[in-house]
Amino acid sequence: MSDLHAPDRHVVEQIAALPRTDRPLLVCDVDEVVFHMASHFETYLAERGFAFLSHSYHLTGNIAAIGETAPLGRDEVRRLIHGFFDAESGRQTVVQGASAALARLSRDWQVVFLTNLPGAHNKPARERLLADHGMPYPVVTNSGPKGGAVSALAAGARGPLVFIDDSPLNLRSVAAALPAATLVQFIADARFRAMAEPLAEVALVTGDWDQTAAFIEAILLPG
Repeated sequence: MSDLHAPDRHVVEQIAALPRTDRPLLVCDVDEVVFHMASHFETYLAERGFAFLSHSYHLTGNIAAIGETAPLGRDEVRRLIHGFFDAESGRQTVVQGASAALARLSRDWQVVFLTNLPGAHNKPARERLLADHGMPYPVVTNSGPKGGAVSALAAGARGPLVFIDDSPLNLRSVAAALPAATLVQFIADARFRAMAEPLAEVALVTGDWDQTAAFIEAILLPG
């Protein structure tokens, strides 16, 4: 694992505290995977006079004042993202089928949520909301590309590893750090899923949890 993907101390400490099992590992993102984000963030932006310029899969360079075409700068976008999570991370709505699919998968897989959630104070709210929706699995908060964190998780796991995320950056990071991982790109919002660029490393692109569960279950079938 190169320094480019190395997780920071905060991430390593969270991973070290997780219970270890002999089951294969399913590492799952949260936003736009088990909780809706794009639609909530769109509403949050509109209430503050901003909008997406397109449904292309990035935020920086894709948000502007309503009626304008000049995108906001990186710092302003970061401020809006942080404000959104401070206000909304405890009340995002669940993606249809996520809870039932993960409960089904958790019989054979160790499920861990790995989320790029700004603000350590937001983690308890996210854990409560996940548990309230029937998803009481461990939560590891990260920042930046996820390859290093997934590598650290994999160091204590046996068997296959599946990584589910919406972000091309995170999927590529995990593919570079762990080429043997099976990657699923899950994007709940159909508008953004339609605009996502194809990634050769990804085995499944979906917005459907029944399809996702069936695909992952098949990994453990003999032959």
